[in-house]
Amino acid sequence: MARCAVYTRNEAGWSNILNRVLITGSNRGLGLEFVRQYLEDGWRVYATCRRPAEAEELLRLAQIYSEVRLLRLDITKSEDISSVIRELNNIPINVLINNAGVRFKSGHAGTDCFQYDLWYRTFETNTMGTVRITQALLDNIEQSNQVRLVVVLSCATAGYDGLDQVDEIYYHSSKAALNVAMQGQIKALKRRKIGVLLFHPGRVMSRMGGTEGISPQQSVAGMRSIIQAFTLEQSGRLLQHDGRILT
Repeated sequence: MARCAVYTRNEAGWSNILNRVLITGSNRGLGLEFVRQYLEDGWRVYATCRRPAEAEELLRLAQIYSEVRLLRLDITKSEDISSVIRELNNIPINVLINNAGVRFKSGHAGTDCFQYDLWYRTFETNTMGTVRITQALLDNIEQSNQVRLVVVLSCATAGYDGLDQVDEIYYHSSKAALNVAMQGQIKALKRRKIGVLLFHPGRVMSRMGGTEGISPQQSVAGMRSIIQAFTLEQSGRLLQHDGRILT
């Protein structure tokens, strides 16, 4: 069974001493893979999702690792966010990984029929929900006496030429807004010694990403290596999982 660990900075990255990570949307895909890899490395993991009692893979991991704690969290619901904050009262969080997101299928071809309720729900989760949970956990992140990092899974939206479906417009416009919202907080968070990394995880084989591309294991391993080497001077960068700088 993996041990709890703590990490401090050294010339090679972080040395193993104590770290806690909170991961949103952790019941499947990239979120679940982040949980699995951090547990294997001995981190204390707070794994959140909307229905943890139905998250079979998370429940299996909880049977193996004592270092994982499952929390119910819908990032669009104030009562869920308040409940998580109470659960984490005075607990330092070294890394927050904002993975939760939605990508609705409109059921319509082309861009001639917008469904504004789906567009709103996409923004409510991907943009506003991510900002809300980040703001809610800043005090916990600031309590860390080691690494203080907010990670946001987004995408590169500049120059995107594949917006020929309304569901693509919903998703990419919400991520573009999220990128702007996080960039607007970089300076304020830097004064609190909290860094921000935005990631485009690549084209990943998953329910949301489709059947072609790289594996979740490959994407998460790449992002984790960048997270481990992070310094505050890098705050605000949008990177691909392989380290390529996008902005």
